[in-house]
Amino acid sequence: MILIDGQPGDKVSALDRGLHYGDGVFETIAIINGMPLCLDAHLRRLRNGCRVLGISAPETQILSAEVRQITAGTVRAVLKIIVTRGAGGRGYQPPPESTPVRILSIHPWPDYPADHRSSGVEAAFCDFVLARQPALAGIKHLNRLEQVLARAEVAGRKCPEGFVSDPSGAIIEGTMSNVFMRCGNLLITPGLQDCGVAGIIRAEIIDRAAGLGLETRVQRIDRADLLAAEEVFFSNSIIGIWPVRRAGAHQYRRAEIAPGLDSALVEAGCIVPP
Repeated sequence: MILIDGQPGDKVSALDRGLHYGDGVFETIAIINGMPLCLDAHLRRLRNGCRVLGISAPETQILSAEVRQITAGTVRAVLKIIVTRGAGGRGYQPPPESTPVRILSIHPWPDYPADHRSSGVEAAFCDFVLARQPALAGIKHLNRLEQVLARAEVAGRKCPEGFVSDPSGAIIEGTMSNVFMRCGNLLITPGLQDCGVAGIIRAEIIDRAAGLGLETRVQRIDRADLLAAEEVFFSNSIIGIWPVRRAGAHQYRRAEIAPGLDSALVEAGCIVPP
């Protein structure tokens, strides 16, 4: 099912700036038994992304009602919310007046192997490099060609996920996820001030780590740091937590903290159960 500005349909204007320039933002939300998980956090990030781009954000009341409408009766699914600046003429400059377009769509739950979450995954170090752009860092804008190319690279290597770096060699994130590493009781995740997406589950993990006796730090991570860590894992709203069992040729010991974090996030209603 697809709703466009609250009405069922599957067509937008060929002049929509989301199509022409990626001029918009989006959210990907897990649905279980008709309930969108972490909806408030997703809508806050959506509004912040609209603010950064100078797009009028949809009213929360309207968007929430449309979310309830489209998710009713779903058991386990993925909701995608897109907001574009709307239609505009040729040229990069945003029109002085525009009517944003909101698109909500429901998608089947991805068929990831169950052992990705329980036993972990093999991960590649991507050759593809993220560009630095502090003005867009953190938000989930529609310009995702970097992730398209990075996902194509890890698919070619037959890996479920991969680490992506910035031009200086700092690890920033996975191709579709955020990255954490553990050294003793210290949990570290890369800073996202220059590039990368500030994930909803990343924020939840940072908030909840202290309850598991972990100190959390946001700082630069290089490949050598990652390989020296005791534990590494990926996170996002759909996969939950995927421990890394192998990175390149390096083998990690069995994850110790990731399973507890995953369970805490399930119990808190942030991610779906395995």
